[in-house]
Amino acid sequence: MLDNNQIAAASKVLHDHWHAGTKLDALDGAIRPRDRAAGYAVQAALEKASREKLFGWKIAATSAAGQKHINVAGPLAGRILAETVIPDGGTASMQGNEMRVGEPEYAFRMARDLAPRTTPYSVQEVLDAVGTLHPAIEIPDSRFADFVAAGEAQLIADNACAHLFVLGPATTADWRAIDLVEDRPTITLRGERYIGHGKNVLGDPRIALAWCANELRTLGLTLRAGEVVTTGTCHPPLPISAGDEFAADFGAIGKVSVKFA
Repeated sequence: MLDNNQIAAASKVLHDHWHAGTKLDALDGAIRPRDRAAGYAVQAALEKASREKLFGWKIAATSAAGQKHINVAGPLAGRILAETVIPDGGTASMQGNEMRVGEPEYAFRMARDLAPRTTPYSVQEVLDAVGTLHPAIEIPDSRFADFVAAGEAQLIADNACAHLFVLGPATTADWRAIDLVEDRPTITLRGERYIGHGKNVLGDPRIALAWCANELRTLGLTLRAGEVVTTGTCHPPLPISAGDEFAADFGAIGKVSVKFA
């Protein structure tokens, strides 16, 4: 395990590259996390560099396509920092973005805290703590030039490839009655239409949400009221370029869009 000085040093390297829009091959061996716990320790230090309240959490690699995209075997949790959030219909800069993909996602805003405890939370317990459901778009990226080769621990340290995030309005539909597994959002990009599928998100976006709550639980962290959890892409990551508009229509759940410059 890395000591506090090594954690701080690794976090500073990643933070500096994120702000400069530059990439690195790998963290120096002396400060490189070798397991998930060390990766999350570096990630936690990234949050301390933000001057704003934590906006929420993202889950990377909840689909087979997402896992293949970054070459990991299962999901990773990352922090959504408030300064990375773009308004619905707003414009995202492509500067420094090498991954260059957009992802349509289901995002939940919590109404109650879920504090750490010894036993896992059930899906129903987590859903009972949710306030609202939102359509969302994630625009991931990595500080690593070769994110496919970076490995799980370094990608967790890299905030699970968190970059930019767009949150749509809370749905007015009775979302608890909607079959999210078979929900099929329509994504429009460069005049083409793509169909997502709720089951691509760990089999069910609600299961992905519970996975996040329990991942935080094992880290001794509280999933707090007001925080948003975006559950991972329901369609294989779609390539984006400057000048594009990415629009996702989740039917009764609502719509969300973002432009790229």
